[in-house]
Amino acid sequence: MAAVTNSNMDLSASIAGILNEKHCAEHLRTLKTFTTALRDREYRDAVEEQAFSRLLGVLIGLSDELQTAGGDEGSVALQLQLVAECFRAQRNSCVQSTRNQSLLRELGFVDVTLKLLSFLQTTTLESRDSIFEPLRCGIQFLGNLAVGNQICKDDIWQQSFPNLLLQLLSADDEKTVSYASMVLHTCLDEAKVEELSEPQNIKLALRVMELCRTQPDLDWTVLIATQHFLKSSALVESMYSGMSQHERVTLLELLFAQLREEDSEECGVPFSVARFLANSFQKDCGTVLTLATGSASNDEALTVISLLDVLCEMTSDHRQFMFLQDHPDLLVTTVELLEQVHAIGKASKNIFSAAQNFSCFSGDGDPSSHSPVISFKAHLIRLIGNLCHSHTNNQNKVRELEGIPLILDNCNIDSNNPFISQWAIFTIRNLLEHNTQNQELVADLERRGPADYSALRELGFLVEERDGSLLLKPKQEHPLTA
Repeated sequence: MAAVTNSNMDLSASIAGILNEKHCAEHLRTLKTFTTALRDREYRDAVEEQAFSRLLGVLIGLSDELQTAGGDEGSVALQLQLVAECFRAQRNSCVQSTRNQSLLRELGFVDVTLKLLSFLQTTTLESRDSIFEPLRCGIQFLGNLAVGNQICKDDIWQQSFPNLLLQLLSADDEKTVSYASMVLHTCLDEAKVEELSEPQNIKLALRVMELCRTQPDLDWTVLIATQHFLKSSALVESMYSGMSQHERVTLLELLFAQLREEDSEECGVPFSVARFLANSFQKDCGTVLTLATGSASNDEALTVISLLDVLCEMTSDHRQFMFLQDHPDLLVTTVELLEQVHAIGKASKNIFSAAQNFSCFSGDGDPSSHSPVISFKAHLIRLIGNLCHSHTNNQNKVRELEGIPLILDNCNIDSNNPFISQWAIFTIRNLLEHNTQNQELVADLERRGPADYSALRELGFLVEERDGSLLLKPKQEHPLTA
């Protein structure tokens, strides 16, 4: 321990020397020695406050020098290297050390560091690339300072939100953006997420979502979106209204992936988000119809299709979202939209017409590249099936809307709607389950056609004729949502 104490005193004295001398390579070596020593836990735990105070003095001096015009390129380069090394020492000192985290915060390192980062991000120094090293190290320090320390998290948030965080997330350097995303993720909590939803702060949230779209390999932004953003209905609604169609699709894809996670009984997405998305689908779904005449953009259609996919997933084995079965007019909207899409597809050759072209499934390409509405009609049928599962009122409503013959008319193979016949079978099963009136209607429809009951057998029903009447018997008792 005596050796550690002596080493501390020697390094502290060396750092003090930097304050009163013209900067040179020897000063950089001194700081590097301090940074290396701080990797050792025993040394970290023994560093005296005086050493950190002197380090702060060096950082403040460097900050003042950088912001004073007139330095030659060589001296600026050395100053930036010294700043980066100060930040590295600060970063290392906070590793698994609550004591050092609190000490550096109390001494004022947060304020000085953030002001320096803001300057570096906005400066017009000739050697622009040379600022990235201190930027990265300074942000890493903030990340280490915040880990497991709520007071430090709050302090960083208060002094950097929203403008500096937005600047750092907009930096022209991938690592800087990644480290800034890490800091944002570390600092976020429920209250801070609600702050993001306020109009004056929404740009920061939208920047995170833009990064999710343009840099999908950036894990931190995806974690921010899935672990924080999607759990706030206020933020989801604020972001959605300010997003481009591409960004909306990204948000919905992340939500869809969250719903699909294994063992996701409670995915954390609030009921109000589900209601908002259902309302958005009902409000905008009609834009898809104009694709038949080419008067709508694919972007709008992709948003509606993504909304439909999310609603299908929400009503599939997610009991917390089954209240959507009673969402006002959602079922009616879906049945009516299916009827319109089906009628448009039959009226003339267009994007909604059934096709038997399976070349796009040969493995050479993605079928979605051939049409923006691939599987749209099949998923409308799937949603109807989910909304009618064990729900007598909805079963009856589909019959009243004449949706049963419509769904039966979609039992044929259609390369534009892979698996549409399976979804139609699934939905008819849910419509007939414990519903005598629906069973009688289907039996009557079958009777009026050729005496071929293969379609009903595919649906899981046995057909018997008794005294001139048709009786349907289900082979299985418990269809599921899917």
